[in-house]
Amino acid sequence: MTTSTAPDVISLREITKAFPGVVANDRISLDIVSGQVHCLLGENGAGKSTLISILAGMQQPDSGTIAINGAITPINSPKAAVDHGIGVVHQHSTLVPAFTVLENLMLGETGVMLGKKKAKERLDELSELLGAQIDPHAIAADLGLGQQQQVEIAKAIWKGSRLLILDEPTSMLTPQAIEHLGESIERVKAQGLAVVFITHKLREAYAMGDCVTVLRGGRNVGHISVEQLASYDEQQAQDAILSAMFGDDINTVSDEAAAELAGATESVRETRGIDLENRPVRLELSGVSSRGHGRDVEVDDVALQVHEGEILGIAGIDGHGQGALAEVAAGQRSTSSGIVRFDGQDVTRLGVRGRQQLGLRYVTDDRLHEGTVGSMSVALNLVVKRIGQRPFWKFGQIQRKAVDAEAARLIEEYGIRTPSSATRAGTLSGGNIQKILLARELTHGARLVIVNKPTYGLDLKTVHLVREILIDFAANGGSVLLLSTDLDELVELSHRIEIISSGRIVGSVTNDGPGTAEKVGHYMTGAIEGVH
Repeated sequence: MTTSTAPDVISLREITKAFPGVVANDRISLDIVSGQVHCLLGENGAGKSTLISILAGMQQPDSGTIAINGAITPINSPKAAVDHGIGVVHQHSTLVPAFTVLENLMLGETGVMLGKKKAKERLDELSELLGAQIDPHAIAADLGLGQQQQVEIAKAIWKGSRLLILDEPTSMLTPQAIEHLGESIERVKAQGLAVVFITHKLREAYAMGDCVTVLRGGRNVGHISVEQLASYDEQQAQDAILSAMFGDDINTVSDEAAAELAGATESVRETRGIDLENRPVRLELSGVSSRGHGRDVEVDDVALQVHEGEILGIAGIDGHGQGALAEVAAGQRSTSSGIVRFDGQDVTRLGVRGRQQLGLRYVTDDRLHEGTVGSMSVALNLVVKRIGQRPFWKFGQIQRKAVDAEAARLIEEYGIRTPSSATRAGTLSGGNIQKILLARELTHGARLVIVNKPTYGLDLKTVHLVREILIDFAANGGSVLLLSTDLDELVELSHRIEIISSGRIVGSVTNDGPGTAEKVGHYMTGAIEGVH
């Protein structure tokens, strides 16, 4: 774009969108300008996703307007968004795993394949634009996460674009892939495209963005202009964004929580170094393969050990066997080969209830459906795993006083915010539902807990609280098998990190300080093998 050409501007004015019980967007106004990266920052539930759904034509606003270069432009479908040059790269891959890169890019709105020669030429153009090497014949499932994202960006701007929306693009990228993404964004921006970069990490906002808009509670509560952001140093930018994000609650945000928001990957705990050689092995998987359920990747010949007092992290691209690993260790999925031992005892054929009684517990990543019964009270959800057991059941009858006393104790201890213990669990926030799961699983003889994506979708304060609960559990002799798609979280909490890919453990890294994330990243991208 030449300097004599006026910038392309997409203007949102007074955008409002409500759902039953919540106003997701409340009179939001902002301008998206070509050649700029506009960071949209806010905690989960701030209204970012709804606003982007409206821009992408997937939701319609209840009121307000969208204008392109001054002309009111209804975007009433995803096709309309594409026709107006608005492309979205979603947080999770939308590529068809069994298709090649070229086949994925050639899928039109109706699924009809276009001319391959023309498509190959277009891919070459986009590869040059993004500064990426994209193999048109590679199978999508075989690509690393960073490579998949480059293909997703190419797909988003395949037909030409004025706006590229990136939704939480760095959540599980390696440091190397984040660097490559930043380079691609700069190249796209230089071509005159506008970029909306959605994140909840403060450091990414001022590192990647030309300007920043902060959303809180569905409202636009702060905007840092191009001129302001350019004039701020790092600390000034951080203070301005934190102030907008938390307002009067800023003093309740701890330094540790602020560091997490800033994306300080290497600000890990001082206590992470423990002498594993002198600690007994609590959970051991030897050559374990899981029996196929036909719905996700199974684990294949997995061997790992979790020691007393250790947090062992499992890193990898989402969907590469983490669910199967968690379930086979918890007893929810059967093995086709191998041995599972707990405190030296062979529990391979022992079911979920038997493993729970030994102290092996599981917190699922599906907290709303698998983890809790939404129609049941908070109190019953806190004891649901102990149905039939004293003192909560006697002669087949529920003992209400005992249940209520236990619920009151756990609500207090874990800070569960609920009107009462009789409130239906499904009406609580995601953070409070997660506290219910942790309170239930970490009591009554818990020795090891398997947690899958424990902070996904939670607000900053609850993220910090959940992580502290896990740290305290391990510090008091408990063990944690932590599966997460957040590399920052794994580096912050884990003593060691194993990397899983296509159901197999492909590497192991001791969390020994700066460089840990980079080492994990090398395994995830296949850059090194056999180096521990």
